[in-house]
Amino acid sequence: MHPRDLSIADFTYSLPPGKIALHPLAERDASRLLIYRKGNITESTYRNIAGVLPHGALLVFNDTRVLEARILFTKLSGGVIEIFTLEPAGSYPDMAAALQQKGTVEWKCLVGGASKWKHDFVPEKTIHTGKEPVNLRAEIRERLTDSFVIKFSWTPVYLTFPDILHLAGQVPLPPYIKRIAEEEDKERYQTVYAREAGSVAAPTAGLHFTDFIFNELSAKNIHKVFITLHVGAGTFKPVKSEKISGHKMHSEYLELSAASILALSKHNGPLYAVGTTSLRTLESLYWMGVKIGLNKNITPEELVVSQWEVYDTLSDIQISRKEALINLLQWMNENKAEKLITHTQIMIAPGYSFRMIQGLITNFHQPQSTLLLLVAAITGPAWKDIYAHALENGFRFLSYGDGCLFEV
Repeated sequence: MHPRDLSIADFTYSLPPGKIALHPLAERDASRLLIYRKGNITESTYRNIAGVLPHGALLVFNDTRVLEARILFTKLSGGVIEIFTLEPAGSYPDMAAALQQKGTVEWKCLVGGASKWKHDFVPEKTIHTGKEPVNLRAEIRERLTDSFVIKFSWTPVYLTFPDILHLAGQVPLPPYIKRIAEEEDKERYQTVYAREAGSVAAPTAGLHFTDFIFNELSAKNIHKVFITLHVGAGTFKPVKSEKISGHKMHSEYLELSAASILALSKHNGPLYAVGTTSLRTLESLYWMGVKIGLNKNITPEELVVSQWEVYDTLSDIQISRKEALINLLQWMNENKAEKLITHTQIMIAPGYSFRMIQGLITNFHQPQSTLLLLVAAITGPAWKDIYAHALENGFRFLSYGDGCLFEV
């Protein structure tokens, strides 16, 4: 069956609110780990994950850093306008350049309370930092179908946009964590290796990893590579159509150095994605390599992996993981690109054949979500038994919850 024809009703389960973790555990690596391997379910903890993985494996981590993307402006009447920053809207060369803007920047945003935002009203707030006050203004530049282009301007002008978000914004906890962000979330809703700012949601599988785990992995000759895929708000978007064909997959911004792609190409052992974002990035890299093999003169715009093409125009093409990555490296070299900066809209659902990974480390995901479809693409119908086991045995669900290790 083509994934387009799948019914989302087949990918639901009952998730009681009490099973959703509202806070992280005191120790990151104390989270439980459900292991599904060769049809069997076993249990461990993240602290012992090195003992679960095969010797010589390579783990791929997403080093994106979550922005404090939720900004609240209060009107004189007491009404609140909430601006949720999504991604750059201007003609910036990449995410890093957009984030280094000083004094003013344009950003694509969601707006809560948009009906209260009259045309001539400019929300403004002042933050007292103990030094000189920081003033922030927001103006609507364009109304899009599903969002707004907002021009932010601020003083002092020497501050960058991340500086402003840190002072004026809040940690964007997922909508199912029904509480106000607290001080601990500033640290715990980031991975310990977060580096490249740009996400509005954490790559949550990585939240469990600690320096202790990394030392244990190194001792067992288990390697790691860092890539960057900036997680957008679309990751929480439920599938509302009856058939998957009616769902538009969100696009996410990815960035990889040539050195990271080279390291992936040289690894001949098993490859494990830490998180669904890492998995989507890895599988997208494969298909980009395939597209380059078909057209050496492909443009960066044509390189983007769209939602369905891996099931349609590209589905019958079979090349090795190494060949795909070498194609990509050669294309980058010919285009004098030290970094691959692009987007992916890949939809991974039952019927997908994995080309890059041998396993996935991930959290438990929401019913009727594209992330659950991805899990089902790995496990097949067994996802129902796996999730039933987790619910019956006290596992904690979603972003701050426990996790799983699945093997393809």
